Amino acid sequence: MQNFEGKTAVITGAASGIGLALAERAAAARMNVVLADIEEKALTEAVKRIEERQVRAIGVPANIMIETSVQNLAERAFAELGKVHLLCTNAGVASAGSAGKGVWELPDREWDWVMGVNFYGVLYGLRAFIPHMLEHGEDSHVVNTASLAGLMPGGGTYGVSKHAVLALTEGLQRDLNERGANIHASVLCPGFVNTNISDAERNRPEDLSGGEDVGQTRELMAAVMTDLLSRGKAPSEVADIVFDAIASDSFYILPHPAWDDFVRDRVEQVLARGPVATTDMEEMQRRRDAGEVF
Repeated sequence: MQNFEGKTAVITGAASGIGLALAERAAAARMNVVLADIEEKALTEAVKRIEERQVRAIGVPANIMIETSVQNLAERAFAELGKVHLLCTNAGVASAGSAGKGVWELPDREWDWVMGVNFYGVLYGLRAFIPHMLEHGEDSHVVNTASLAGLMPGGGTYGVSKHAVLALTEGLQRDLNERGANIHASVLCPGFVNTNISDAERNRPEDLSGGEDVGQTRELMAAVMTDLLSRGKAPSEVADIVFDAIASDSFYILPHPAWDDFVRDRVEQVLARGPVATTDMEEMQRRRDAGEVF
């Protein structure tokens, strides 16, 4: 999709971080923008920022863990702005409750929350918008936000959810190809980006509360992650890369070339059929200290 002007974009997790940057980039391309987020106050402020660019914008509070909420988002978008051409399923969370625990030790509430947002939120978005895009038949695009965690060795709820998003998006593109659909897909796999995902616990549903363990680790995790993320790319830079990828119909969007060697090393470890793949964190730190942006 190369012509953006006058078309409509729907973006989840749009009140902050990469989502807000995508909304601003869509507005810069003269698109109508539907912003969805679970944080209503931040969403209202984000919509005002987009409206200042003199484009049509609406905000729809949405809990993407709940399929009916995503369906409501779609219905609002169709009713108020008509055809949707760009879907960015961007909302994501990381759980402090996973820190230091084996995958067998994590309670259902940890899996339910992270998989609910990071995986099912993407799946529900596809269910709500792909039939609409197929029906109107115009050039359309879907961008699902995964992470380099979906390409790297790792585990826990976050890593598992991001591997799942990568596989889901690859399957989506193959299914669209088989149907000759005028829809292209991309999977966004960023490294460290200067966002507030380190404080995602603020949006955890009460019925999936992490309990005292999460309360004790939240501040420590936030401090460590905030330091890492603050030295990452700006969300606006990632958004520019995403829109360039949409225009060129690129499937894999990897905004952080500094990670390429580590991704390649992971694949080589798999093909070597040896021990479980690992990441050389000392090498990464050395290169970070030398100024590379991860």
